[in-house]
Amino acid sequence: MNWIILVTAGLFEIFWAIGLKYTDGFTKPWPTIGTILAMVISVGLLGLAMKTLPVGTAYAVWVGVGAVGTAILGIVLFGESANIARLLSLALIVLGIIGLKLATPT
Repeated sequence: MNWIILVTAGLFEIFWAIGLKYTDGFTKPWPTIGTILAMVISVGLLGLAMKTLPVGTAYAVWVGVGAVGTAILGIVLFGESANIARLLSLALIVLGIIGLKLATPT
């Protein structure tokens, strides 16, 4: 269950990272409110997951899910580069997340 909570926290990290782009430097109220709410939920869920998961594993997975998801949405939403080196690097992060899951006893 804590892994589901952790991945959900990572998804909310994606929401707030992308949301930052839409806040226009925190000058747009609704995107700013949504971004701050996603931040609070993300960190709150991370804290819950860390009750039983190792801190290093939980943090690395949270950041990894957020980084991969944000990079993919950057490609899709903002036309950022999708060159082979970038995609392979994202794949390596995903493999690291899987490796951490397999190496963590809980």
